Amino acid sequence: MGLSLTNKILQSHLIKGNLMPGEEIAVKIDRTLTQDATGTMAYLQFEAIGIPKVKTDLSVSYIDHNTLQTGFENADDHKFLQTVAAKYGILYSKAGNGICHQVNLERFGVPGKTLLGSDSHTPTAGGVAMIAIGAGGLDVAVAMGGGSFYMPAPKVIFVSLSGKLPEWVSAKDIILELLRRLTVKGGVGKVFEYGGEGIRNLTVPERAVITNMGAELGATTSIFPSDERTLEFLKAEGRADDYAPLSADANAAYDEVIDINLSTLEPMVAKPHMPDNVVKVKDLKDTKVDQVAIGSCTNSSYADLMTVAAVLKGKKVHPDVSLVISPGSKQVYEMIAKNGALAELISSGARILEATCGPCIGMGQSPKSGAVSLRTFNRNFEGRSGTKDAGIYLVSPQTAAASALTGTITDPRTLGKAPEIKMPEKFHIDDSMILSPSTDPDGVSVYRGPNIKPLPVKEKLPETISGKVLLKVGDNITTDHIMPAGSKILPLRSNIPAISKYVFESVDPAFSERALKEKGGFIVGGENYGQGSSREHAALAPMYLGVKAVIAKSFARIHFANLINFGILPLIFDNPADYDKIAQGDVLEASVILKELNEKKPLTFINKTKNEEYKIKYNLTDRQIKIIKEGGLLNETKNYA
Repeated sequence: MGLSLTNKILQSHLIKGNLMPGEEIAVKIDRTLTQDATGTMAYLQFEAIGIPKVKTDLSVSYIDHNTLQTGFENADDHKFLQTVAAKYGILYSKAGNGICHQVNLERFGVPGKTLLGSDSHTPTAGGVAMIAIGAGGLDVAVAMGGGSFYMPAPKVIFVSLSGKLPEWVSAKDIILELLRRLTVKGGVGKVFEYGGEGIRNLTVPERAVITNMGAELGATTSIFPSDERTLEFLKAEGRADDYAPLSADANAAYDEVIDINLSTLEPMVAKPHMPDNVVKVKDLKDTKVDQVAIGSCTNSSYADLMTVAAVLKGKKVHPDVSLVISPGSKQVYEMIAKNGALAELISSGARILEATCGPCIGMGQSPKSGAVSLRTFNRNFEGRSGTKDAGIYLVSPQTAAASALTGTITDPRTLGKAPEIKMPEKFHIDDSMILSPSTDPDGVSVYRGPNIKPLPVKEKLPETISGKVLLKVGDNITTDHIMPAGSKILPLRSNIPAISKYVFESVDPAFSERALKEKGGFIVGGENYGQGSSREHAALAPMYLGVKAVIAKSFARIHFANLINFGILPLIFDNPADYDKIAQGDVLEASVILKELNEKKPLTFINKTKNEEYKIKYNLTDRQIKIIKEGGLLNETKNYA
């Protein structure tokens, strides 16, 4: 049998292991990206490794998350990132140049390359045939230092697209349909590889919408082949030389095949509070809408905003609706300004925001209490918008624009004929806000503001671990639950003692104080613990608070890796029924944990409160066990160096 496109690229970058699903592999990383919410910590970790210059082909530091500057912290971090980039050989994309995934697609997406990013939506670049994977900042720091990226070899799922999208139905509706079928756990340990005759009519920006939200499936990544539509996009970006045709072998073998007939799809919507809570838009007809937000790394491309402008042209936003729009990049912003579309948006009553992530990560534009907010974003977790009791619905730009006009959730097919958006043969290109590294790195002094605190260091794993169950939670706990985002908390990303005060704030506001009082302990979780973003602070801050292990029914991929990176044991119930036996406050002890790990035996935990014994599994490789024993990846890397 032939190779899938996924395995072709992985095979060409394989350093260790075999491409057998579940087996740990190490791959060479060609390129990295960071953003300012994760980048400060990633570069502090890179500095700690002690390498004078990045060893990747290309690394880019983007400023796109923490651009709401209500204090000195964000501006200080931006200056730190700019000077670090200048010193260590990294490109620096200034605030205002755009969202990392949109700019990366436009200016740096190259078919066949590997990309590791400290952001869970890094797979956006799969729209231009890259193997692009989200990871914690420490994994990215190691990759910048020339280290391999380790992960379980994924299953490869072929998504066969047939037919053609009807009018008013978009790429967003394709991925929402897949989420409806598979749920937020359906992609764990998998890569989704798209093909079939239906992809011929999907542009690279449309493909990127789909690969972007593969993250919501829990997928390792998603990818489209590199074909004539890829060449068309790269030519428009003035980068035709970066093109290479790439596709699976005709007789490629896949672990599973999913068929989607695009002709049968309708406008879809994800209801609160999960991206897989998907129904047809028409099923929510006449639901009153308070806010509409258009943008994010999912739906902020030139074509998306031109579609919205065409729908709104000559009309006014409903008086009861607040409409905000965030272009994905400076390139998109300038193009819609020059062709008049921006004027149409402003005339309609839309409020135009920066070319940043903005409301998607709770950085401004929180809706009113109890609001219904339609967003073209990728996540609708409870409280992520900044308003805990708001209902966030995920929709396409077409549905968002139609609903902004009517004031209710509206199927855009009721508006008549859909606008036809013609893509330009050449995009506006101006890379002046992407700064090159210094030609005199030794002369660059790294700026460190007072909010940047030293990295916390974890001790080696002792022979015995014990403590109270500090918190017991249910299924699908997200990294937003563990370490919230938003304008109040994000500026503290480089100050672990300060940010740790907000761990699990939305679940149990007393958690941080309790963890410090008890000198650490354990967390017990259900299925898919740690789904959502790549934010390593969801492991780093609990490590600072003394969390020794998380015992859950199952884990999301990136968070599982982040826990290991910071020396926290990610453990799995051998008998899921034991989850029900443990209560918050119970005292647990594993008295010979080092011995059992060394002998590769299940761990024995004693519940000293209830006098019960549990057998606990761990899906850890020898390499991961070594990292845990050393107290984390940074310790292990420094020892190796």
